[in-house]
Amino acid sequence: MQSSPASGGASVESGRIDAALIATMRKQRIQDFLFHKITLLFALTVLLMLGGIIISLFIGAWPAFHAFGPGFITRVEWDPVNDEYGAAIAIVGTLATSAIALLIAFPVSFGIALFLTEICPSRLRQPLGTAVELLAGVPSIIYGMWGLFVFAPLFAEYVQPALRHTVGQIPGIGILFSGPMMGIGILTAGLILAVMIIPFIASVMRDVFEVVPAVLKESAYGLGCTRWEVVRKIVLPYTKTGVVGGVMLGLGRALGETMAVTFVIGNAQRLSWSLFASGNSIASTLANEIAEASTPLHVSSLFALGLILFAITFIVLAVAKLMLQGMSRKEGSK
Repeated sequence: MQSSPASGGASVESGRIDAALIATMRKQRIQDFLFHKITLLFALTVLLMLGGIIISLFIGAWPAFHAFGPGFITRVEWDPVNDEYGAAIAIVGTLATSAIALLIAFPVSFGIALFLTEICPSRLRQPLGTAVELLAGVPSIIYGMWGLFVFAPLFAEYVQPALRHTVGQIPGIGILFSGPMMGIGILTAGLILAVMIIPFIASVMRDVFEVVPAVLKESAYGLGCTRWEVVRKIVLPYTKTGVVGGVMLGLGRALGETMAVTFVIGNAQRLSWSLFASGNSIASTLANEIAEASTPLHVSSLFALGLILFAITFIVLAVAKLMLQGMSRKEGSK
């Protein structure tokens, strides 16, 4: 039997379709391969940059650690004239200012985010949200100038005397609010940092709270829950990962802030129990001395401070990650 011209034409057309399909699939495989390798390259670039930064800091810091040993971390001396250096003052200043900033910024940011998502009238929600985001975009040097020329004089005249005559009279913690009332110091730097990180934490929390499905909150309200109960039992459990992430973002900003802290911390290389006293942080020490470091050991000590700041930030992020994993395991066990 002879095949009809129609069936022959159909076979040719089917072959063309199969060839086109094979060519398309081959093209897609090539595109997927290139896409995978390019994105992998981008990810590896980040790791290589991180590794390069760590190696560079370690190489630069090695002479200081070799000269002073692990005791460099606990040494109080910072004397460029005699080439004697220690990181204790800068570490204490960094941790103290960051802790003050976080203690103030977290509840304030939490309240702002809750108000904008749960309570605020719709006509005010957009303007207030925009204002919070604009505050996050203000350069840090502007915060520093405002803190030095506007906030510090008012703080010295009104707030510090009030703190000394109230909280400063309590046994045990009163020493924290003693000392000279000059308006600048550890407490002032912590307050300025709090003002700086509030917009970051509040913006992240607001975005996270808005992700909570409305049906969950409406169901809770339908069961008779109050607004606080909805927040505590629905919103927070649903968004705890994002909340912790926002807090860590703000803490990272506080730990590494340079210019604003340099303006208001006092830049004094001494330790004091008083939060009113001047101090120093790792970032402010680097900003003040990196251009004037004249000896190799001085430069190496500054590199060592940078490495310590990197380690502190890494430890904070690791603790936050472990805390989130612990909360996830507890939820799974329940």
